[in-house]
Amino acid sequence: MRAVLVMNRRAGTLSGRPELPGLIEAALREGGFDLTVIPEAAAPDIDGQFEAALATGAPIVIVGGGDGTIRSVAARLAGTERILAILPLGTLNLLARDLGMPLDPLEAAQALSRARPASIDLGEVNGQLFTCQSVIGLPNTLGRTRQRFRRKSGLHAVIRVVLAVIRALLRQRPMRLAVMAPGWRKPWRLWTRAMSIVNNGYEEGTGLMFHRARLDGGTLSLYVSRNFSVGWTARMLIAMALGSWKRSRDINILTSPAFTIHSRRSRLLVMNDGEGSILRTPLEYRLRPRALRVLAPPREADTMASAQLSPSATPEPPAVAADGPPAVAAA
Repeated sequence: MRAVLVMNRRAGTLSGRPELPGLIEAALREGGFDLTVIPEAAAPDIDGQFEAALATGAPIVIVGGGDGTIRSVAARLAGTERILAILPLGTLNLLARDLGMPLDPLEAAQALSRARPASIDLGEVNGQLFTCQSVIGLPNTLGRTRQRFRRKSGLHAVIRVVLAVIRALLRQRPMRLAVMAPGWRKPWRLWTRAMSIVNNGYEEGTGLMFHRARLDGGTLSLYVSRNFSVGWTARMLIAMALGSWKRSRDINILTSPAFTIHSRRSRLLVMNDGEGSILRTPLEYRLRPRALRVLAPPREADTMASAQLSPSATPEPPAVAADGPPAVAAA
């Protein structure tokens, strides 16, 4: 299996573990990969290293990094026959989790030798791709706060983060938005402080948090929060852990292959897989079915079987109300 390996050497998982890249390379070669390694010196930045990796023409591109790094490479490989293989080196590693990859990088390298190709959906907003989710509203402010203090430590840094989060929760006003979907005759108008569009929806179950059981279902799921206080957020996290969060009256869930988000603002901050961009409104969301080929390890009880991740399966489009958004305030 001819493959090329590129790793984001600044990823947090590699910090303090200088031996890890060499161990990963050895594990991949032992697993049967005919491996080309792109060194950090190949280009002055990670984007240049990606380009060097793609220039090799290797059919399998193994990428080590977080969700933002994976998204960047996925955008380059989308619509091609080349296969993306993931080594989770980030904080959340959402796509790696949903694919069933071990979260330890060395174990993930070993698992890739047993993985098989599968085709998964991608989401798109105004031409930008995302593998997992696209977020509008208050979570973006909180995410930027976290990034600002990411590499700072100590009690003083913790206090500054907490104070910044509290200020954001108190100050950020709700957004006036209008949502349209194919087949609707009128928009759904709402006030909200947070909205998330997910490439295939989250599963509800005990211990499952932001987990997608299916990655080729052919739908986008839109989650709208009516509340976003500190107390509400804590309660929602507990409800997610208990597998009961969809029963909340404060969350609306809509499903469609496409959404259009209108706003009175000419631009909105949108976080795609944790990476922020200022995009012009309206925001045009659509699904790109099976646009990305990936390596996914087999799961127990064949939960990654052809019924879920096979290129040959054809998902049925979701039913959308003809006269407007369906009433889905509580699932």
